[in-house]
Amino acid sequence: MEKPICLIENKLDEPLRINQEALQVLQAIRQPVVVVAIVGLYRTGKSYLMNKLAGKEKGFSLGATIQANTTGIWMWCLPHPKKHDHTLVLLDTEGLGDVEKGNTENDSWIFSLSVLLSSTLVYNSIGTIDQGALEKLQYVTELTKCITVKAPGCSKKEASDDFLRFFPAFIWAVRDFCLDLELNGKPITADEYLENALRRKKGSPEKLDLAKKCIRQYFPSRKCFVFDRPTVREELKKLENLSESKLYPSFVKEVHIFLQHIYEMAEAKVIQGGHVATGTLLANLAVTYVDCIRSGTVPCIENAVLALAQIENSAAVQEAIKRYEETNERLLKLPTETLEELLKAHSQCEKEAIKVFMARAFNDKGQQYQKQLGMMLESKLGDLCSRNAQASLDCCQALLKELFQDLEENIANGIYTVPGGYQQFLDDQKKQLEKYQQVPGKGLMASKALQDYLKSLEAAAQSILKADRNLTEKEKEAEVERVRAQAAQQEAELHRKLKEETQKMAEEKEKSYEEHKRQLWAKMEEDRKNQQLEFDRLLTVKLQEERRLQEEGFKKEATRMQQEIEQLRTELQHSRNSGDSCVIL
Repeated sequence: MEKPICLIENKLDEPLRINQEALQVLQAIRQPVVVVAIVGLYRTGKSYLMNKLAGKEKGFSLGATIQANTTGIWMWCLPHPKKHDHTLVLLDTEGLGDVEKGNTENDSWIFSLSVLLSSTLVYNSIGTIDQGALEKLQYVTELTKCITVKAPGCSKKEASDDFLRFFPAFIWAVRDFCLDLELNGKPITADEYLENALRRKKGSPEKLDLAKKCIRQYFPSRKCFVFDRPTVREELKKLENLSESKLYPSFVKEVHIFLQHIYEMAEAKVIQGGHVATGTLLANLAVTYVDCIRSGTVPCIENAVLALAQIENSAAVQEAIKRYEETNERLLKLPTETLEELLKAHSQCEKEAIKVFMARAFNDKGQQYQKQLGMMLESKLGDLCSRNAQASLDCCQALLKELFQDLEENIANGIYTVPGGYQQFLDDQKKQLEKYQQVPGKGLMASKALQDYLKSLEAAAQSILKADRNLTEKEKEAEVERVRAQAAQQEAELHRKLKEETQKMAEEKEKSYEEHKRQLWAKMEEDRKNQQLEFDRLLTVKLQEERRLQEEGFKKEATRMQQEIEQLRTELQHSRNSGDSCVIL
C-alpha cells in the first residue's frame, strides 16, 4: 500500500461501517499479520508514531490545529521489516474525546474495535501518568459493556482470564514527558513508572481504582515509553516535514527504541485456540464485529470465532481441493500405464491438499470439515479413475480403428469369403494384434478395449468360418470351441485384474485415512502446545497479580485470585491428561 486507507468509517450521525475497498486489500493478504493499533485523545501525536512505524515521513494525517484530523480507523498494510512472510498492519484511530464530534458514543466502539482487532495496542497520552490520565482511560472500564467473551446462555460466568486470553499487548506511550524517572530518590525504568502508577490504594476514588484494576486485569503484557517533546513549540505544526537532525536527540532516541520494540517484540494476531490470523481472517473478523455493532448487539468473541471458523474452514476445504487439482495437473498425464502410478500421484496430491487444509482450518469441532474434505478427495479419486479409464478407452479405440481399418475393409469387400479365407483372416488379425500390443501408453483399459473390439468382430468371423470350404464341419466346431475358450480365458483375466484393482483401491482408502489421521494428530499436538503456552502465560500473570494484591492489602480480591489460579491449574492438568481421538473419515 502506497498510503493508508480508511478501514472503518465513522461519519456524522451514521453507524460505523466497513470500507469495502480497504476490506478487499486486507482480504488479499494471506500472510500472518502483526496488527498494531494506536488509540488516545485527539491531537496527541498518534499519527506521527504510526508513520514512523511505517518507515515513512508522511502517510497518516497529522494536522496542525486543535481539530481532529482522523475519523474512524485508518489502515496501512506493509511488509514487516523484521519478520519474514509477515505483514505489518497499522491501525490509526480517530482521537477520543473530541468535543466537535457529532456522535461521541462511537468513541467506546472505536476503542473496543482497536482492542478486538489488534495484537498490540498503543495508548497515547500527553504529560504524565497521573490521576487525570487514568480517569481519561474510561474506555478501558467500559470494555466489558462493549465486549463479551462468552456466548449468551453460557452457564460459565465470565472471569478476568477470559479477557486476558484474547486482549492485545498494551503499550502506554507518554508524550511530552518532562519529569525525571525517579522513585524515592532512585532511578526507575519507564515500565516501573507505569506499574507504580497502576498500584492500587485502599480508599482511592472508585473511578480511578477501577481504571487501574481493569488495565491490570485485561492487559497481561504491559510496557511504557516516555517521549520528550519533539522540538520547540513553534516547529510542532510542521513536525512531519522536519528531519531528525532538527528534533531533540532524546525524543529521536526514544522513538527508535519504540520502533525496535514493536518490530522485534510485537506478535502476530492470534485468535482463540492459538490460531494465527492472516489478513483474510482479520478482514472477516472486522466485518463480524462491525455488523454486531450496527445491529445494536454487543460483539461476542466466542461467537465471532465460531463464525470465522465456519468461513475459514469452508475456504480451507476449497483451497485444499484447488491445490489437489493443481498438483494433479502438474504430476499426472492421463492415461496412466498402471493403477499404481495413478494411486501414487493421487496420494501425493492428497497429502498436499490435507496440508493446505490443516494450515488454514481451525476450531473444526468433530473434524466436520476434515470429513467433508475426505469425502471430496475420495470423490476426486473416483473421478480421476473414471477419467483415466475413459482416456485409456478413447486412446485404445482410436488405435484399434487405425490398425484394423484394412481388415474391416477386407471383410466388407468379401476378401475372406473364399476357400482358405478364414485362416487368412486369422493371420491378418494376429498381425494387427501384435502391433496393438507393442504400442505403449494405452493405459489400463487396453485389454478391455481389445476384448470389446474382438467381440464386435465375432459375427463376421463366424460368417467367414462357415463360408470356408477348406475346413470340415468338425474343424469348424473345434474352432468355435477354441474361440469360446479363449474368450472365457480373457474374461477371467479381466475379472482377476478388476479384483486386484478393487483391493488396491481399498488399500488406498486406508492409506488416505492414515494420512488424514497423521496430519490431524500433528495439528492437535501443535494446538496442545499453544494451549499449554497460553495456560503458562495466564498462570504467570495471575500469580503476579495475586502477589501485588496481597502487598496492596486487597485480601478478598487476592483470595478470589487464588481460587482462579487453582481453577486454571485444574484446567491445565485436565488439558495435559486429555487426549482427543481421531474421527474415522
